Amino acid sequence: QRFAAPMSRNRYIATGTFSDGDFGLFGSELGPGANGPGAHYHEHFSESFYLLEGRLSILTGSDLILAETGDFVYVPRDAVHGFKNASEDSIARFLILFTPGIAREQYFEGLIDLQARGASIEEIDAFARFHDQVNLRET
Repeated sequence: QRFAAPMSRNRYIATGTFSDGDFGLFGSELGPGANGPGAHYHEHFSESFYLLEGRLSILTGSDLILAETGDFVYVPRDAVHGFKNASEDSIARFLILFTPGIAREQYFEGLIDLQARGASIEEIDAFARFHDQVNLRET
């Protein structure tokens, strides 16, 4: 198991290679109060979230959804989204389904390396864009 950021963890349950490009399914955990990615979108794949335990605050378009254990949230292609743990004292455990099954693990692993070496925001955003993630930054 690899840690993508402090208090977060991703596990590759089924990569796009496993499903011959049909889908990717990852398990994720965010520690108490931990932030996931900020507002961003993907042009070529959708994401869906299924909460196994805890609560997530999920931005989808202009809506902010409080997802709790057992909730399912679908984010279509091109929809702005982001998420964070909505609890200050418990872990959020959830599944992320990517369709189609792009090699999303390459993004997560590369991001770990970039953060470890202190890459600039511009470098991280260019790397993200290469992996079909357009990060939206407040100016």
